[in-house]
Amino acid sequence: MSANRRELLTSMGALAAGFAANAFQSNLSEALGQDNATNPAANVADRSSSIKLTKITATPVHRKVFLKVETNHGITGWGEIDQLETRVAATLVNSLWELLDGENPTRIEHLWQKVYRSHRDIRGGPFMTHTLAGIDMALWDITGKLWGVPVYRLLGGPTRDKVLMYPTPKATKVGAGPQPFSGTPQQIEQFVKQVENARKQVGPDGMVMFDAHCALPPPFLIQLASALKPYELTYIEEPAVPGNIEVFKRLKQHINIPLAVGEQARTIWEVIGYLQAGVADILQVDCAHTGGISQMRKIATLGEAYHVPLAPHCVTTDLGATASLHASVSIPFFLIHEYYPSISPPGLVKKNWSIDKDGYASLPQGPGLGCEIDEALLAELAKKPSPPEWPTRGRLPDGSIADY
Repeated sequence: MSANRRELLTSMGALAAGFAANAFQSNLSEALGQDNATNPAANVADRSSSIKLTKITATPVHRKVFLKVETNHGITGWGEIDQLETRVAATLVNSLWELLDGENPTRIEHLWQKVYRSHRDIRGGPFMTHTLAGIDMALWDITGKLWGVPVYRLLGGPTRDKVLMYPTPKATKVGAGPQPFSGTPQQIEQFVKQVENARKQVGPDGMVMFDAHCALPPPFLIQLASALKPYELTYIEEPAVPGNIEVFKRLKQHINIPLAVGEQARTIWEVIGYLQAGVADILQVDCAHTGGISQMRKIATLGEAYHVPLAPHCVTTDLGATASLHASVSIPFFLIHEYYPSISPPGLVKKNWSIDKDGYASLPQGPGLGCEIDEALLAELAKKPSPPEWPTRGRLPDGSIADY
């Protein structure tokens, strides 16, 4: 058989196979009452390979930045940047866009690595990872919408039927502001009283957390923890300022209450030290700080290896909270999730999950993240400036600067 004849027969076979596939899809569409334009089986392969990023818009609102990411197929993704100086974050988004323009948004891990590693001198800091978190959320949103499923379905499916949340009537948190290096009986007693009241509020079957906010120096926290032991805290959050693991080891040695760390540990490379040192009983990483859903999932896997669950920190609007819920739904080692409805401007974010009387959130529904943004309201809110919060934080009575 000549080469030309083999090539002819091969091409005829491929053509026949194509006709058969088209006939099968046509018959399937007819059976389902769909035309090829609405049948996912007839469209998804082409759309997932040809979809491209075309535009990104960063809109500062209060202390958040909302990201709208557009594609050539008309699918739009949304993300949220949290806890940054918003004007700087919005500018950084526009700078990073040159790494994303024209890329396929379904290559989420590839694009995460491309953005994170391309600027070697800003790799890993809060501005990079918080900004990347918003981009990552939007890419997952686009990909879920493209395939017509909630994001957690793309992460392996749900590992739980509902998500325990706080604050609720059965779970609450007491916080602390800057304190001196060693406390007086009166100073210690004021925190003890707060925890005692919280315990009465939730009852013996409820959960009470204490947020040290990195604001209680180690000697003070050691004093306080001894006095708090009778009230059986679920954990002490942010027990020390990150940077010196020896401080955490010292606290772990003297405190018999579980320690939750990681709010300011923004990647797997920052989390691993806590786990190796044995000072993390709970990881309270934040989806909007760590680099988004992608990095939060990796941190959860690290925690699983050490039998350390996640109790995600979350002070975003409903958009960022929903992204965090998608990640939380998909991981096996999980404790409880933070959420404050009051952070979302009324009417701005439409979500499709709710919290029941027992304090459990339902699973997010709909394709992608499952959130809708009122863009007209977003534009109006963006016109109203919001003063930064940090000038009012971190002051001791003598006027010196404290950690917070």
